[in-house]
Amino acid sequence: MGLFPGVTGAVPTAGIGLVQVVMIIVGYTLLILGAITYLKFTFFLDVPANLVQQIGTRMALTGILFATLAGMADILGFGTHIRDETSELFFGQLQMIGILASFALSSLGVLVYVLAGAGIARHAPVEALSETIAGVDDTSEIQLGAADSGL
Repeated sequence: MGLFPGVTGAVPTAGIGLVQVVMIIVGYTLLILGAITYLKFTFFLDVPANLVQQIGTRMALTGILFATLAGMADILGFGTHIRDETSELFFGQLQMIGILASFALSSLGVLVYVLAGAGIARHAPVEALSETIAGVDDTSEIQLGAADSGL
């Protein structure tokens, strides 16, 4: 809906409107939050985040905040084309550069998060992980095997 509003049935207009800017920012926010969540629960589940990883998380969230401020600058009243009752929303080059630079900052924050925890990541073998999920541990198999051999 952000880039191609015609797909959802909305009437496309010339230029980029408020709904499109909001949808682009919301989409990228979900992407960054999903990446951080995936990394945390896949590689660093039982490991507390170190200082550099916390800085990476804050850098990613700060990039999202800056992208929101850059995209909504005219709406919030501190942009170069302040909107009034008669003018249309104008999405300019400075806003575009601000959003893209902020998205780059968010991506860099996710990269910092991953690289800072590369040495502390817990890599469990696939068999151990599948046994943990199934609720089967090694001790129950040993006891079962001892009981079967006695019969």
